[in-house]
Amino acid sequence: MDELIINQHMIQIDPICGMPVDTEKAQFKAEIRGSSYYFCNEEHKRSFLESPRIAYFSMEAGLRSEMPTYSGGLGVLAGDTIRSGADLKIPLVAVTLLSRKGYLKQKITDSGDQLEYPEDWDPSRFLRPLPETVNVRIEGNEVKIKSWIYDYQSPTGGLVPVLFLDTNLPENSRDDREITSFLYGGDNRYRLKQEIVLGIGGVRMLEALNFKIRKYHMNEGHSSLLTLELLKRNGMDADRTRDLCIFTTHTPVAAAFDKFSYADVQKLLGEEFPPENIKKYAGVDNLNATYLALNLSKYVNGVTNAHMEYSRKLFPGYHLRGITNGVHPCRWTCEFFRELFDRYVPGWANEPELLVRVDEVSHEEIWNAHLKAKKALLDHIAEKTGFIMDINVLTLGFARRATAYKRAAMLFSDLERLKEINRTGKLQLVFAGKAHPKDDAGKRVIKEIYNYMTGLRGEIEAVYLENYDLDLAARMVSGVDVWLNTPLPPMEASGTSGMKAACNGAINFSILDGWWIEGCIEGVNGWAIGPYPMVPIGENERRRIEIKDLYNKMEYLIIPKFYHDRDGWREMMRSSISKTAYYFNSHRMMRRYITEAYL
Repeated sequence: MDELIINQHMIQIDPICGMPVDTEKAQFKAEIRGSSYYFCNEEHKRSFLESPRIAYFSMEAGLRSEMPTYSGGLGVLAGDTIRSGADLKIPLVAVTLLSRKGYLKQKITDSGDQLEYPEDWDPSRFLRPLPETVNVRIEGNEVKIKSWIYDYQSPTGGLVPVLFLDTNLPENSRDDREITSFLYGGDNRYRLKQEIVLGIGGVRMLEALNFKIRKYHMNEGHSSLLTLELLKRNGMDADRTRDLCIFTTHTPVAAAFDKFSYADVQKLLGEEFPPENIKKYAGVDNLNATYLALNLSKYVNGVTNAHMEYSRKLFPGYHLRGITNGVHPCRWTCEFFRELFDRYVPGWANEPELLVRVDEVSHEEIWNAHLKAKKALLDHIAEKTGFIMDINVLTLGFARRATAYKRAAMLFSDLERLKEINRTGKLQLVFAGKAHPKDDAGKRVIKEIYNYMTGLRGEIEAVYLENYDLDLAARMVSGVDVWLNTPLPPMEASGTSGMKAACNGAINFSILDGWWIEGCIEGVNGWAIGPYPMVPIGENERRRIEIKDLYNKMEYLIIPKFYHDRDGWREMMRSSISKTAYYFNSHRMMRRYITEAYL
């Protein structure tokens, strides 16, 4: 928790109301879960200790770059959910895995080959270990789980405890100690073990730590085994279990759902959770984690309106809602724009809808804030790679998980055309993103981009930055002029990086998929690439139209506006904030969850 020293007295923040409390004079104090909490009055103390909470389960959670417990958008969303939960004083507790060896540390060779290494980190630098342990039976072994706690406290005072589950205990076998080592590592059986620890172990840990839980919110299907534990606790009453559960699905393709053979389920879970009971809810052929969550949750939602509609076709007979994702406004706004917003739009950080008033900020001030952020990015690139980029050149950014459907190399589809466009107005390109160690197609995309970059050297400067993380993401979304996104529809269920760019006045240039279908006002806050996803055309024809649109808009709209209509460009930057960032934020998202799912 945040601590201040005023007149030699230690000041802490009341986690219920946000008021400062002098720890030496405080009458109301609670010692719990390895820390001391201070309150203005007895009622706040009682509320903190006894009020039921929403348990938010996620396989990954991105809270700090130094804590590599996330791989991409799902974990970053979880981190922003936690931040907004604290800002809005929502009674949340989050549960995730410790991932002692991280996701991967990336090294890219000169020829563009990705090499992966463990990203070991020391949890004791950031987290408090808790003495309580729980057991889960896996493959006949009693696996002991402990947890570490991270108190995320907002400047508003709200506090969300985050539990990181850990099996690296001397009582466990060597194999069982490794269950919480690698995020998304190992084979299918390893993943099933992780999901047992997260779902079943997570419910048991919350009970052991005396959290009173009102609802269980599953962020994707990885934690859906918690429903089995709740079924067992509720005498196999499915209706009572459903009343407790909320499920947010992020995956628009059935092939991507977690599936486990019942042979592995029987072997790993044993008789405590007989397969015949699981098959009623998770499917007959395999344990389908998504269907398990769907069948045992009363509230189910997709993460954009388009994803909701697509999911209703994917899951006929299920009632799905849509809550469009958002990003934490203050976390993803760089310091230069934060200073500007603080001056002109006081209160924006906790009421980001106030950013509609950013029209009061002059073009010049917006441009100057952007130039400072751009310089910070280009300085970082020079430091890390030795490449010197020009602050006056139109800079495009593309950074996200490196996997085939993101189509990161689309920009290079016609090199001669790209060179021709560059002659009408200079371009420079900044790429970043990691491929999963087993995603050979994703690794090939990185290698392709390296080859294209080499072929363009001397004409179009381009860099691929290693080890894309929260801090690098923040530098990129604030420092580029245009944020590019080219996913294959309808694979981008939501996407959030473009929302982060909008917080900093960067302009989106994206395929109409995920959130951008809702956000794009053509020529006002950005540009669309290609047709709407629902237009009934073949994939090859769609790609042909997308590539033509991509190049034409760069040559005839984007470059001329950047170089020859600076006032028009700055007005689009201002609109990117006032017509995008004001709405696509996690505060609005969490208010929807409160009113529709949590109450």
